[in-house]
Amino acid sequence: MSSDSTSQSLTIASELTAARQVEQYLMTSLRERSCPQDILFAVRLALEEALSNAIKHGNGLDPSKTVTVKFSVGPDKLQIAIADQGDGFNPLAVPDPTTDDHLEQPNGRGIMLMRAYMDEVAYNSRGNEVRMVKCIRPSSSKQAG
Repeated sequence: MSSDSTSQSLTIASELTAARQVEQYLMTSLRERSCPQDILFAVRLALEEALSNAIKHGNGLDPSKTVTVKFSVGPDKLQIAIADQGDGFNPLAVPDPTTDDHLEQPNGRGIMLMRAYMDEVAYNSRGNEVRMVKCIRPSSSKQAG
């Protein structure tokens, strides 16, 4: 792995405070790489949603269960994998929260946001791990256009 890449694997308790620490750690790493604010916003939002889903829905806020967070920050791409110890789910079975029938229901909004703000979002076959990819570019090399 080149010196331009950072990989980390963390296992945290099923607690929202632990999730916030992971978010802060990853955001610091991205800021050190001079990531633009729009990238930071997108990653933070998707990471919050994925961690919250793993802790609340996947592990049912069970303090005896953990969440594993793996991420790799390269010069042009961020990869994140978040796995919980829950039974999993079928992401295709989650209703579209923008349809008239589901506008008033909270289900599916987090998944929709993750898909909107990340370049790739995929689940393992069991549905207890999400993998997300975000293309990143240092702000100093941003081109006008």
